[in-house]
Amino acid sequence: MNTLIAIPSQAPGGLGAQLSMHFGHCDVFTLVTLEDGNVVGLSLLEAPDHAQGGCLAPVQLLGSRGVTALAAGGMGPRPLQGFLEAGIQPYFAGDCTDVADVVAAFAAGRLPAFVLDRACGGLDSGACCGEHDHEN
Repeated sequence: MNTLIAIPSQAPGGLGAQLSMHFGHCDVFTLVTLEDGNVVGLSLLEAPDHAQGGCLAPVQLLGSRGVTALAAGGMGPRPLQGFLEAGIQPYFAGDCTDVADVVAAFAAGRLPAFVLDRACGGLDSGACCGEHDHEN
């Protein structure tokens, strides 16, 4: 069974790209198709401007491309809920450094599911993150 995972990346994207620590402010999404833990497809998708469509624009874009999983270092509670409602399972990849590291950790089952208490801004926020630095 194939899994299409979206990984927010710094330009130019690809397996060697650095992980962008917040999905809503990434340069590009590296889309990786995995089959039985092996990479069988790779493509790049330009990230929508965060100012146009807000936090849910990436949710809609990735959902329209058939993405079933997302690995990110940070996101707010509103897009987290949006991904879950769209059938896209978010995973926490904040301990990974580059896309290849994320793919290996995902394939090995080492990425924990993203939960609300890990979301930026906490449970009561509802706002997009971006007011602080996820790099630290």
